[in-house]
Order: sequence, then C-alpha cells, then structure tokens
Amino acid sequence: MQSMITTLLTGISVGGQYALIAIGYTMVYGILRLINFAHGDVFMVAGMMLIWLAAILPLPVAIPVVIAITILLGFCIERAAYLPLRQAPRMSVMISAIGVSYLLQNVITYLTGGQPMTYPTIPFLAQTVEIFGTKQTMATMITLPAVILLVVALTFLINHTKVGMAMRAVSKDFETSRLMGIKINNVISVTFIIGSALAAVGSVLYFSNYPKIVAVSGALPGLKAFVAAVFGGIGSIPGAVIGAFIIGICENLIKATPYSVFSDAFTFAVLVIVLIFRPTGIFGEKTLDKV
Repeated sequence: MQSMITTLLTGISVGGQYALIAIGYTMVYGILRLINFAHGDVFMVAGMMLIWLAAILPLPVAIPVVIAITILLGFCIERAAYLPLRQAPRMSVMISAIGVSYLLQNVITYLTGGQPMTYPTIPFLAQTVEIFGTKQTMATMITLPAVILLVVALTFLINHTKVGMAMRAVSKDFETSRLMGIKINNVISVTFIIGSALAAVGSVLYFSNYPKIVAVSGALPGLKAFVAAVFGGIGSIPGAVIGAFIIGICENLIKATPYSVFSDAFTFAVLVIVLIFRPTGIFGEKTLDKV
C-alpha cells in the first residue's frame, strides 16, 4: 500500500512538472501553429544556470535570477530564430526550432565538457514530510498546488487582461488580429516569456528530485510534455495540464511493475494511439478548412 501511495504521489509530481513544460508548447502552438522544439532545452538550461549561480549567490537570490534569465533566453530565441521567419513556410520555422535545440545542447556540452552536473540542494524543497506512512520531499508535495496556482493565474491573465484578450484574438485569427491593430510580435513575445517562466519553475521542482543534469536532460521531459500537450489537445491549456498528469501517473505506475523498461515507450505509444483515434486530443477542437 505504501509503495502504491509513493508511486501515485511521484506520478502526480512528475505530471505537474511535465504540465509546466507542456503549457509552453501548447501556448506557442495556439498562437503560431509552431512546435517550439527548443522548449525542453530551455528547461534544461534553467537547471544548469542554477547550478552555476548557486555557487556565487545565495539560493533565495539565485532562483529568481535564474527565472529572469530563462525569460530573457526565451525572448531572445523568439526574436532571433522565429521572428525573421514569420512569413516563411512552417517547415523552415520547424527546422529553425530544431537548430536552436541542438545549439543549446552543444553550448552546454562545451561548457560542461559533457560531464553530469549536480543540482544544488534547496533546503525547503529537500525537506521530507510523512504522508500516509511514506516519506516524501517537499518538491513532490508542493508541485500539484504550485501547478494549480500557476494555471489559475495564467487563466486569469488570458481571460481578464488586455494582453490575454490579444492572445486569444491572435490564436483565433492571426491575420485579422494584425489588421485590427494588435501588435502581433509583442503578443508572441509575451507567449514565449510566459512559457519560459513556467519552464524555469518546472526545472526547479524537477531537478530537486532528479539532480543529475547533462546537456540532453531536457530532451525526454520536453518530448513527454509535447506528447501530453497533443494528448490533451494541443492549443488547450487545461488539456495540456490534464494530459501531463495522466502521462506522469501512468509512467510511474509502469515503473512500479516488472515492465518498467517500457515506461518511456508507453508515452510515445499514447501519442500514436491518440493521433490514430483522436488527432485533436481530449480537449482539441476540430477545425474546418474552407476551399
């Protein structure tokens, strides 16, 4: 029984961390119809930056600085790699996204010499609490409420602010929004900023439980978050969050069985099944193209 509780709590925690990455994917796709394949690597870079900054700054200072630098990184990626290709074919933009992903991985490999780096211990998140007879870290326990709080704040931003109204308009009709005077480039930048900030928060929670980081540490969580976004209905924030929790829980349930080696394969099997039977995902909307 205790083993099952630990598995479920771990699954909820990992699912929440995937959700913070998946929101970035789904928001960018909702506005640009673009899969930002570099998003998982932004998540990894946030983890690496805290390792370096924690060596020279107190952790209460280093963590906000890392979030700010990650936001700046997301903004710079959008301006340098995606803005010049705004009118280019989607294939060109996708290739640019893949190029940014490999660039970030190679820069980190160069800086670290390819050696695993150890994430600093954050005292509060490393504390253990007893839940139903099992010991869990605070990083595991606060992930769910943190995700709920951030999603509520994001939902409020989208539904009750001028920036959110602009984001919804651009998501609905890109060209008409431009004609109506909405500053498209500013809206897209805000989207990347929000996604990067959430990825930075997710990295703090994730790497507190999985402290070894290498240049490709963002690749698999990023892909799983992408699958979660597709599973929930890419373009839908609630869908991305629910999809992430489902994948996180199922993945950890499989890890608790003799077939744990297939836990990663399960995630991508879900993607194939969803694309076959419900390409729009759980909350995705069917779109009609007029000819």
